[in-house]
Amino acid sequence: MSYINLPLVSWINGTIMIGVFALVVVGLVVAIFLLMNSDKKSAS
Repeated sequence: MSYINLPLVSWINGTIMIGVFALVVVGLVVAIFLLMNSDKKSAS
C-alpha cells in the first residue's frame, strides 16, 4: 500500500471560512449602525 501524506487540517479552507465569517460580521455591524442612524434622524 502506498501511503499518501494528507494534512489533517485544511488551512486554506479554514482561512476562507474565517474571511467569509469576518465579512458577514462587518456587514451586520454596518447594517446595525445604519439602522441606528436612520432611527435617530427620523425620531428627532
